[in-house]
Amino acid sequence: MTGERVGYVRVSTAEQNESRQLDGVELDEVFVDKASGRNRDRPKLDALIKYVRKGDTVLVHSLDRLARNVTDLQAIIAELNSKGVRVEVTTQGLVFTGDDNPMTKLLLQMLGAVAEFELAAIRERQAEGIAKAKAAGKYAGRKVALTPEQVAEIARRHAGGAGEGITSLAKEFGVSRQTVYKYLAEESTVKDQQ
Repeated sequence: MTGERVGYVRVSTAEQNESRQLDGVELDEVFVDKASGRNRDRPKLDALIKYVRKGDTVLVHSLDRLARNVTDLQAIIAELNSKGVRVEVTTQGLVFTGDDNPMTKLLLQMLGAVAEFELAAIRERQAEGIAKAKAAGKYAGRKVALTPEQVAEIARRHAGGAGEGITSLAKEFGVSRQTVYKYLAEESTVKDQQ
């Protein structure tokens, strides 16, 4: 292979350390996502797919780093292969080139199913843990992102004559745009009920 060796690393949260995944693997470029693998909504994965060219090799630590469900896993690998890019899974010793034999395809489906099952098991254990903590009075839930006063100010400023934008308000209050939209929707519902 004469193309670039491009690494893809994914951890589920910003607090997790991604350095171990492709440690010691020689790479020309690395794309790192700090997001769940349960869906395709990952900006660095999209950037990687746009970046790679025919003859490149994408290296990933394990299949569950690419996706946590069989459908997405197959689609991502097929998309990369259709560009003439091979995919290597370092810990499982798998290589996908697009002209894979039936055994390789079977392994992809089986390992993808295992990743999907593992995600479902994690969610189940998490839900059980939260239920036990709530029953014991030890679970308070997620901290509220904005106070009622902040929500009122955002609503006022967004609806005001100048109509400040969601992005600038989100930056100023240190929350995501999605959080601002959520609180504005809640604020609107409360006003409608009054």
